Amino acid sequence: MTGLLYLAALLVSLGGLTLLDWRHRIAVFAEPRRALLTIAAGIVVFLLWDAAGIGLGIFFRGDGPYMTGVLLAPELPLEELFFLALLVYQTLLLWRWLERRRERREKP
Repeated sequence: MTGLLYLAALLVSLGGLTLLDWRHRIAVFAEPRRALLTIAAGIVVFLLWDAAGIGLGIFFRGDGPYMTGVLLAPELPLEELFFLALLVYQTLLLWRWLERRRERREKP
């Protein structure tokens, strides 16, 4: 059962970001198509980065009791996909929030 803890933590965190986004209409709930394309593009870029690192022997899959053990590719655990989604989504939310904050300060 502990093999699902990291994935569960990632999913809970993604859920929290989604609730925050829904409540304040920051990204996906403000402009769904644009935000989802941005998130998908970010995930693809980081997956390519991971693939390059794995191919060069720089990145390795960690062995921990909290990982599911499911691999999407050699040395690429399932959790990495959800981690990248979390990373990109939270960055998008932060960027949009800071943008809104700046716009409010510039209004007379």
